[in-house]
Amino acid sequence: MAGHGTETDTEAKPLAVRCQCGNASFPTPTAKPKILFYCHCTECQKQTSSAFGTSAIYTSDGLLPLSPDLAGRMKVFHRQTEKGRSMECYFCSECGSRMFHRIISADGKPRNTVSIKGGCIEGLEWNWSGSMHIFMRSAVIDIPAEFEQYETLPPWMKMD
Repeated sequence: MAGHGTETDTEAKPLAVRCQCGNASFPTPTAKPKILFYCHCTECQKQTSSAFGTSAIYTSDGLLPLSPDLAGRMKVFHRQTEKGRSMECYFCSECGSRMFHRIISADGKPRNTVSIKGGCIEGLEWNWSGSMHIFMRSAVIDIPAEFEQYETLPPWMKMD
């Protein structure tokens, strides 16, 4: 899905990802995310202390495994998800800002994508055409009908 920018993907540069205090930073793996989710699930509400979380989905190539320097600046929180999966949640060891997470399948295989938290991405195109609202069943605010939205996950995303 294409964004609204005038640059082509080959001309566009990765964006900077920074925690709140600046201790942990890295470039996005690509210039644009594969997709942008505004997630209204109760876990994202708790994690962000807000009405929803913003997750920009990128390939994990170039980010994971973490460089030794970045690994030394981050901590990982592991939590269980629905359907026997788990999630590795990476956050700054100084300020505690959640920066990204990765889902691990029930068979232990990590996904080849990461979900980078939108608020940490400098220059993120928030109204990108590839965005959608998910887990609307838990929404605490109304989202206008013209925005793509799903009660849980889009049908094409329901996997393992």
